[in-house]
Amino acid sequence: MQRPQLSLKGRALRLLSGREQSRSELERKLAGHEEEPGQLRRVLDELQAKGFIDHRRVAESVIHRRSAKLGAARIRQELQAKGLDAELVAQAIDGLRDTELQRAREVWGKKFGAPPADAAERGKQARFLAARGFDGEVIRKLLSDRVR
Repeated sequence: MQRPQLSLKGRALRLLSGREQSRSELERKLAGHEEEPGQLRRVLDELQAKGFIDHRRVAESVIHRRSAKLGAARIRQELQAKGLDAELVAQAIDGLRDTELQRAREVWGKKFGAPPADAAERGKQARFLAARGFDGEVIRKLLSDRVR
């Protein structure tokens, strides 16, 4: 027996039930299901008016899920890719700056746990942290602390 096809609003709610989604994410994911021009915009306007779409919650969700593994630069990229307002992204990232070194230590400790033995190993560890989005100054401080 076939399940009935979901309406555009139903599809949007199903996506939102899984995790917080920005309006631009929903537009991208649901554009192919729009049956008449303007229908998607109306549905998303309604959901946003009712508080189902909230960009501040999206930013908080991303930070909560990703901050234990990623640096501020990578998280900024993810927030921008979700189409969030630049001011909201800046506010969200400002809160991460205070814990950047501690989070980098934890990520580094899980992966390596031992100070670099030589320049090649130091480069490997620095590239790993940079790929995770940690700032160069944080990486230098972390790895120089490990050498002593």
